[in-house]
Amino acid sequence: MTLKKEKMLHRKTVYEGKMLHVYYDDVEIGGRRAWREVVLHPGAAAVIPITEDGQILFVRQYRYAVEKSLLEIPAGKMDAGETAEECASRELTEETGYRAGRLVHLGDTLTSPGFCNEVIHLYLADHLIPAHQHLDPDEYLDVVAVPLDTAWQHIRQGMIQDAKTLAAFAIAGERIRPALD
Repeated sequence: MTLKKEKMLHRKTVYEGKMLHVYYDDVEIGGRRAWREVVLHPGAAAVIPITEDGQILFVRQYRYAVEKSLLEIPAGKMDAGETAEECASRELTEETGYRAGRLVHLGDTLTSPGFCNEVIHLYLADHLIPAHQHLDPDEYLDVVAVPLDTAWQHIRQGMIQDAKTLAAFAIAGERIRPALD
């Protein structure tokens, strides 16, 4: 079976916010018409920061949409004109108070490609350098240092549910596991 590309015929704006834009698209695929609800997002970057002694710096923050606190790797949306690497560096410092001595691109993940174009660029940061944490005015989080082996246990036990964190660890895999083996 040949996959068919969908052609947008008409786009209706449903909502345009500071970060998200929501559209209702009328499309054609294989000679038929269909509709798609689409969310456009500027993209984001996320970082697995690992200390010299094998600790992962997570952030714990309350996520309103799911009504609970989650343990996640530092992350944030890209600002206009910002590269993914610049975003990763900025978010690492803002949220944890550390700068990366080395930042390695692990890969990218599409968060919900069925309706959203958000791409999160994933990085590994090591050789961390103390800096100044400076959270956004509406940002409340705790930095939590977790030994690498415990982080893997949290993932296996379902204690970490955040998709970007799981994707970053899945891609990083053997790049960070040897630190303890």
